[in-house]
Amino acid sequence: MSQPASANLFDLIAARAADPGKLALETGDKTALTYGALIERSGQAANALVALGVKAGDRVAAQVDKSTDMIVLMLACLRAGAALLPLNTAYTLAELEYFLGDAEPALIVCRPEAEEATLTLMRKIPLPVVASLGAARDGSFAKRIAASATEFETVPRAPDDLAAILYTSGTTGRSKGAMLSHENLSSNALTLVDYWRFEPGDRLIHALPVFHTHGLFVAVNVALLAGATMIFQNRFDPNAVIAALPRATSMMGVPTFYTRLLDHPGLTRELCANMRVFISGSAPLLAETHAAWRERTGHVILERYGMTETNMITSNPYDGERRAGTVGFLLPGVSVRIADPETGAPTPQGGIGVIEVKGPNVFKGYWRLPEKTAQEFRPGGFFVTGDLGRIDADGYIHIVGRAKDLVISGGFNVYPKEVESEIDAIEGVLESAVFGAPHPDFGEGVTAVVVPKPSAVLDEAAILAALAGRLAKFKAPKRVFVVEALPRNAMGKVQKAALREAYKDLYFR
Repeated sequence: MSQPASANLFDLIAARAADPGKLALETGDKTALTYGALIERSGQAANALVALGVKAGDRVAAQVDKSTDMIVLMLACLRAGAALLPLNTAYTLAELEYFLGDAEPALIVCRPEAEEATLTLMRKIPLPVVASLGAARDGSFAKRIAASATEFETVPRAPDDLAAILYTSGTTGRSKGAMLSHENLSSNALTLVDYWRFEPGDRLIHALPVFHTHGLFVAVNVALLAGATMIFQNRFDPNAVIAALPRATSMMGVPTFYTRLLDHPGLTRELCANMRVFISGSAPLLAETHAAWRERTGHVILERYGMTETNMITSNPYDGERRAGTVGFLLPGVSVRIADPETGAPTPQGGIGVIEVKGPNVFKGYWRLPEKTAQEFRPGGFFVTGDLGRIDADGYIHIVGRAKDLVISGGFNVYPKEVESEIDAIEGVLESAVFGAPHPDFGEGVTAVVVPKPSAVLDEAAILAALAGRLAKFKAPKRVFVVEALPRNAMGKVQKAALREAYKDLYFR
């Protein structure tokens, strides 16, 4: 196997590519791509990027529906030396305006039906170029791909050069752009290929979104670097997954996938006989789901832990005990320490503290936020995750909470302050508090407690109706409760821990 010519992640993928005639992306329609076709089409797309003025070091934003061409676009950005900025398709134009204004991409690729609205936004920001890309290979960028040459000389990249920017949420303020380098992505994917035993014979069910690190960089990069085939589904549909299971060997999903599949009458041990591994991440997996899956299928779900800023940090073992309620062991090459959140001093063995991580998987910092970046790293180079955890006597890592109030619902990050700001703007609202409550399907459900102004009449339905169209659906509260007052401490700070405790069983009532 030849060595890549540079640290460009694409060169690594091309060097490890399977037989050109082997399916890389199986779709059941004309958008399926063999490895040879995937590399050729990425060359066409890279030429199309360059023709639109994209240069090495530029950003390319993409808010498009899941398709094989989104993977082509990812590879084309790598080849052109540009950094991909994938954006959730649920983001509204108001939300999109912030991301594009902050990242200043040279090009935004949108859905064909959104092109007119995006062009209007372009004139407001302004943006240099807008192109469209549809799931059926429609749109202006798809036409440019089809008209471009397949040959393209991939731009050499250094390990530390930027490969992607993924916006991640905090508990206050705006989303921050996590800068991921070619080495961040390649080192982590190669580790996971080995740790999870991926090989060319694997057939991975891919039903995850591709604007998120889980679906785009964990699932896709692992499959491509293993020379495996992805059974590429445009969204999670339990019926489609059930139909694919007999010919698949592996699946990566979020806890919601597993809870919904457990509700499907077609899920049996016989159906999963060819499967070798089910992997879960992006949100905590309930112990009840872990046990129910094992009883129903005979397989033990492999749970892992990572962040947008760090890629994957830990994993339960491929061989050995996969313990429910834990995220397993440190991945090779990754260093973790458990520290006092305030002082940074190491906690005693088995003690609870903030998880700090260091390694080639850890991001470069936040886009154009050097001060915020400096705040999130210890002097020794350890990144402060904000997650609270402990390491037990056997080395398994347990996530016990978060030092910050970030809500992770269905694998997506939601920061309460943004939701609270929208609720507080509703007529008749005095104040609100947003937090996560345990949810059997989404891991956490976004939950709001609202205090009305004197004499105002508010209820859950009215508040949810007022929020419609103001927030992406994954950010919208699953439940809203109207109360007389919020719990506060002696300093007047809202006690969200008390709220989480009070509403922790609401989805089970």
